[in-house]
Amino acid sequence: MSYSGERILLTNQRESRISRYRFWVMLVIPLAALLFQIYVPLFFRFLKFLDLPLLVVIYLGVMRRNPVSGLLMGAAVGLAQDSLAKTPLGMYGIVNTLVGYFAASIGMKLDVENVTMRLLLAYFFFILHELLYWIMQRALLRELPPFDWQGWLVTGLLNALVGAALFHFLDKLRVTA
Repeated sequence: MSYSGERILLTNQRESRISRYRFWVMLVIPLAALLFQIYVPLFFRFLKFLDLPLLVVIYLGVMRRNPVSGLLMGAAVGLAQDSLAKTPLGMYGIVNTLVGYFAASIGMKLDVENVTMRLLLAYFFFILHELLYWIMQRALLRELPPFDWQGWLVTGLLNALVGAALFHFLDKLRVTA
């Protein structure tokens, strides 16, 4: 399948190479994203819309192309995010686990080196994350949060743009074989 002269779908197993990272990258990058989300909005309120831990889960999921590692990374980051935020323990854990798994599953099928594809994936997974979190609030906590789909569309676009820049930076941390 061809789109604008670039491959979107992977054609064979050889092309679906799994990205490798050093151990410290797998620890420091999610930790830095968590600390960013906690402390930066205290000083710069206009950056409160950014969900860097989610973007890191999406990136590591699609680039590692392993659903189990995406699931585990999503669970670890989500539970850490829950423990540092004022949300009930497990909410971000469950939602980020699902996003990490789905991101890794899609990363196995698509060419995720394409910037346009990365923008679309970051946007899609942000909207999916917000929708799943909204469902979890209603189902598990019996809360009635507003269904702010217009806000999700705008913040999803802003997160996708930041995500594209972040993904470019994180590409430089990959280990070349």
